[in-house]
Amino acid sequence: MSIDATLIAPAQLAALQATEPVVLIDTRDADTFAAGHIPGAVNLREVFTFLATSTPEGLNELKATFAQALGAAGLSGAETAVFYEDAMDSGYGQSCRGYYLLTWLGYPKIKVLNGGFSAWKAAGLPVSTEVATPTPATFPERPMADVMLTQADVLAALGTGTVLLDVRDVDEWIGDSSSPYGKDFAPRKGRLPGAKWVEWYRFMKPSGQGPVFKTPDEVRAECATAGIAPDDTVYLYCFKGARASNTFLALKQAGFSDVRMYFGSWNEWSRDERLPIETGLPVAKASKQPALAMAA
Repeated sequence: MSIDATLIAPAQLAALQATEPVVLIDTRDADTFAAGHIPGAVNLREVFTFLATSTPEGLNELKATFAQALGAAGLSGAETAVFYEDAMDSGYGQSCRGYYLLTWLGYPKIKVLNGGFSAWKAAGLPVSTEVATPTPATFPERPMADVMLTQADVLAALGTGTVLLDVRDVDEWIGDSSSPYGKDFAPRKGRLPGAKWVEWYRFMKPSGQGPVFKTPDEVRAECATAGIAPDDTVYLYCFKGARASNTFLALKQAGFSDVRMYFGSWNEWSRDERLPIETGLPVAKASKQPALAMAA
């Protein structure tokens, strides 16, 4: 199985720009963007920073916000959207969050720069400090993809055969911290009851141009270690849907057929005291193995 065409290497991106309309979206902060970026890129930090809730009102706001912002960046449906961050292991999956949002919104052409801006520079490709002026477009209205989970969807999945996959950093998984923004940023520490855990970093590996996504076989192997198969229904979560977007892309390019994300994630779940959580250190359940028969 080949890697999904969503992932694009720096040289491939340079070639793509020469052959068809491309809108480059830089998800880094404004100061980092100003210091140097891929020529022609538009800075859209909100791809990473926007905090969403899974209520109907929250999802409508999410849709309206990004339809407006991405239209202003020049996406009409004819262009290929290419998201990038600085490096795949340093931006908490921010470029992949753009990929997930556009997938949800039904946009037809989406790519992520594998290795990010660091890989672009390592390949010796040009860097600019000029600010591009995009030509605004009307973002297309298309059927929404069934990849977005609500709080109610997740609650209904507890205790079922659905795989709840937590991809947060280890300090969040073990209940030492509530978020990447500080240990007590969210009101409760812990994890979803029954969740499995594969830290999001594990879906990437080193390369000569910095961290890049693992191959489909390697991604499937990582999941197999946690007892997760490509035909499982997988519900992803992290803190606000960025790291889980990185994993969403990894699983999709590895052929996992039913992957969805709880975009509100721990930021939303932890704030409702009525919702159950597991706290403290995870503990392995003892399994009684049958005694081996001794030969006479």
